Amino acid sequence: MSELPSNFMDLDNEFSAYENSGVVIVPIPYEKTVSFGKGTAKGPTAIIKASTSIELYDDELHCEPADIGIHTLKEIHNNFEPERTINLIKSANESLLENDKFIINLGGEHTVTFGSVLGFKSFYEDFSVLSIDAHCDLRDTYEDKKVCHATVMRRVVELGIPVVEVGIRSYSKEESQFIINSEDVVVIHANEIQENGDWINQAISNLKDKVYLSIDVDGLDPSIIPATGTPEPGGLGWYQVLSLLKQLFIERDVIGMDIVELAPVKGLHGPDVLAAKLAYKSIGYKFFQN
Repeated sequence: MSELPSNFMDLDNEFSAYENSGVVIVPIPYEKTVSFGKGTAKGPTAIIKASTSIELYDDELHCEPADIGIHTLKEIHNNFEPERTINLIKSANESLLENDKFIINLGGEHTVTFGSVLGFKSFYEDFSVLSIDAHCDLRDTYEDKKVCHATVMRRVVELGIPVVEVGIRSYSKEESQFIINSEDVVVIHANEIQENGDWINQAISNLKDKVYLSIDVDGLDPSIIPATGTPEPGGLGWYQVLSLLKQLFIERDVIGMDIVELAPVKGLHGPDVLAAKLAYKSIGYKFFQN
């Protein structure tokens, strides 16, 4: 198991003990099906370490979101085939939901989202997924795999869960046809965001009341987060993402989330801090917005 700080943001026991925490961080350093740049297995450790550099006080919300309590689980760490790992993630998320915890899964590759969504599906009857990503991940198979980072949202849609994808700027002809034929997929392209001032309302209006949020860090522009395995130019900026999340948490019940696909680069700390602060801002938006 990788060495970690004692917990996310290195909080005192008063604010990090499981029984006192409304939020649980689940590190999942899974990396089995990546197909280009590698390194996502180191993502959770990097995010948790970077979180210790973040101020507890949120100057936008005028509070310390850590007051809700943030517990960090031990890593779900293995090198199994995807199906076995997905079942482990599913079980872990189910247990946390039974204890009324808000879950933030930290990947690892995007495949981990499917395990989490399966856990939420056994707990919630009706919800949708908001995916911030550069890629649709809607292939039926990729490199002879049915379950992998490039097929994860296809598998989610097949569960009968609608998906809204934001920041998309790279996908295959096969995926394009699937989008055209599917009533359960809404795609908001990155170039549309630059031209459409109403894109946030468009995204949220297509979501059900309850939403699982999945953030693939390559949805953001590589100028601010180059540490990812499949970067694509033209992504979202920091404040565009925050504007979307702030409105999402106001208008919808976000039931859980993940941050995936960070592939840390030695000596380059900015992307790690960005991912950690994205998690912390989400906690603030969830529990401390008026």
